Amino acid sequence: MISKDYKSLELSTQLIIKEALERNIEVEVLDWHDNFIRLKKNDKVEYIKQATRTSADSYIAPLIMENKEVTKLVLKEHGLCVPKSVTIHSIENALAEYPNLLGSDIVVKPKSTNFGKGITIIKNMQSKEEFLDAAKFAFKEDSYLLIEEYIPGKEYRFLVIGDEVAAILHRVPANVKGDGIHSIRQLVEIKNQDPLRGKNYTTPLEKINLGHAEEEFLKAQGKDFNYIPLENEVVYLRKNSNISTGGDSIDFTDDISDDYKKIAVKAAKAVGAKICGADIIIKDINEKASKDNYSIIELNFNPALHIHDYPYIGKNRKVEKKVLDLLNL
Repeated sequence: MISKDYKSLELSTQLIIKEALERNIEVEVLDWHDNFIRLKKNDKVEYIKQATRTSADSYIAPLIMENKEVTKLVLKEHGLCVPKSVTIHSIENALAEYPNLLGSDIVVKPKSTNFGKGITIIKNMQSKEEFLDAAKFAFKEDSYLLIEEYIPGKEYRFLVIGDEVAAILHRVPANVKGDGIHSIRQLVEIKNQDPLRGKNYTTPLEKINLGHAEEEFLKAQGKDFNYIPLENEVVYLRKNSNISTGGDSIDFTDDISDDYKKIAVKAAKAVGAKICGADIIIKDINEKASKDNYSIIELNFNPALHIHDYPYIGKNRKVEKKVLDLLNL
């Protein structure tokens, strides 16, 4: 069990601390709010912020991954598949692109954010109002945004630590299952009572939020928060599947072939990262990797560990051990 003394920290940081203590490593919390810790073992000292920001990565690697446009450029130069996109810097700029996007499946997202913030997915775009709402939503997070082609398939998070894939998750978008009695709003309240769900990454799963993105996604389905789903009807509240926005996690580490794992490791090496979360869309995991079957949509410079230890469905991968091994602790 993790000591109650550390319960206010993010769960991923708690996992690092627990493993460090089991290895007789001295632990000091330097900044509780920032999840900044110092580990000491004999004469060796390591500083870790938010569980996965460590000395193993250079300063520039996270900066590359933070900038989605630069990330895609670097990955493409290394022969890896990424979605086509255009960069937008103003609403006027977005309006100029609008005629070229009619009827397309697109993703509108900030250029430099993590955790699924500011992302909207639009299928068969026909509404200028919907498009502008998505652009304004993204501009709240960044002064530049990407309009990206939507890639069909399932999204998987590959956690790369060192030269290997430590774990893989398929993340299911935030959803509720109907009982024919309760509204979506009520079903969310019920689901959020699960002790596995909390806020600020102190629990394995995050509480589901009912905000602008969820409202717009339901509207596209002809539903709203007061809609009462039929018994066993599953209603998705978002298209993006981030755990940080209330998604569920399913472990796929043993189900995906090594050729996709090699792609994830190659992507991390391309940007010089020792620790990263590669988000890869795969059309069919039973097919061999090819340019027609996968696309890397994002690399994350500060990937969560706890989602791989406590998946909604699946095996605890104990990935914190890999982080400390990488740091030779």
